[in-house]
Amino acid sequence: MDAHNPAADTANRVDFLQIADMVEPGSRVLDVGCSDGALLKILIDQRGVDGRGVELSQRNVNHCVAHGLSVVQGDADTDLMIYPDGAFDYVILSQTIQATQHPKQVLEQMLRIGKHAIVSIPNFGHWRIRVHIGVLGRMPVTENLPHAWYDTPNIHFCTIKDFVALCDAVDAKVEEKIAVNAQGRKVNLGNNLTFANLFAEQAVFLLRR
Repeated sequence: MDAHNPAADTANRVDFLQIADMVEPGSRVLDVGCSDGALLKILIDQRGVDGRGVELSQRNVNHCVAHGLSVVQGDADTDLMIYPDGAFDYVILSQTIQATQHPKQVLEQMLRIGKHAIVSIPNFGHWRIRVHIGVLGRMPVTENLPHAWYDTPNIHFCTIKDFVALCDAVDAKVEEKIAVNAQGRKVNLGNNLTFANLFAEQAVFLLRR
């Protein structure tokens, strides 16, 4: 038996409650890259959503199904196109867009199949990351980015400013944006992206077309 507990990987994710607050109760939700289903369970238990999930890892899919969650195996880069336009009220991608092969196309598909898209990202523009690279000359390993460069799933390093530029490129309207530090405390985003880019470790965006 695999002794690894996938729930331990996401039990302390500070973006989950921020995401849950953006979702209207009773909504139809698709959680893309839902991992062990921790966020999906929060949304079902606390917001009463009709929640579905798509997850690449078969082990995580098995974990979700064993815990009563409606999750199928699938790849965000290739499988979102099978869903019809407007099939969900919210399509969520939490801490995953930087690990996709084609982030722009994934975001466009999310905005097509959902009335809203919610995306949370790790901010690679945080000052600790900049100092780590500038002073030590090495790729950082932090609590928020725990993987070494040679085994990280992140292939498209993205800052808050980068993601806002992507939203503009796909003509996505930002309805709400929240930045948080590692402890989950909010960092005021406002219109000062330079400040948020320096001091926020994560950001959550509520988008629509």
